[in-house]
Amino acid sequence: MNFSSKLITDAVDAFSQLPGIGKKSALRMVLHLLKQEENMVSQFTNSIQDMRMNIKFCNECFNVSDHDLCGICVQSSRRASSICLVESIREVIAIESTQQYNGLYHVLGGLISPLDGIGPSDLRINELVKRVEENDTQELIVALSPTLEGDTTTYYISKQIDPTIKITTLSRGVAFGGELEYADEMTLAKSLENRVPITQVVKNDD
Repeated sequence: MNFSSKLITDAVDAFSQLPGIGKKSALRMVLHLLKQEENMVSQFTNSIQDMRMNIKFCNECFNVSDHDLCGICVQSSRRASSICLVESIREVIAIESTQQYNGLYHVLGGLISPLDGIGPSDLRINELVKRVEENDTQELIVALSPTLEGDTTTYYISKQIDPTIKITTLSRGVAFGGELEYADEMTLAKSLENRVPITQVVKNDD
């Protein structure tokens, strides 16, 4: 695309770097902003910059937060004896949208993937083990995507956790090879509700 303004070109290039945004979609966004009042555009850009510069990660579960502890960890109504292990904050959002879970979370920060050079030490596994040991954790729900990397990570973590802790995983209503964040709310809610012991999943995979 050729534009008569370098400013437009730079703005389109910036928007097109966002995931799922092509040049045409980026152009529509830029032209939309061009029609808006300057104060509205300033508020828009300031909000993005403020988010990027001041966002924190929860000291307890590593979810995004405005403070040292996220809005979930500080809720006294949450069931502290249950921890749901997820790959990223996107899965926290997906599970929260089902309104079927009232425990806490632990954001792992990825999955074990030797081909990509990601090992256990690159993830927040040690923090999880320490958290389970130091708190009155009764159940660890492993809510990782049912992929090869997800199953590998699940198996590794199951070997690190105290065997007296109940470890469950989502039922396979989520198709193998699928990404958890793209599962619809009903499927995700049922998979969470009908979770199964991790030993059963490992045995079936063998």
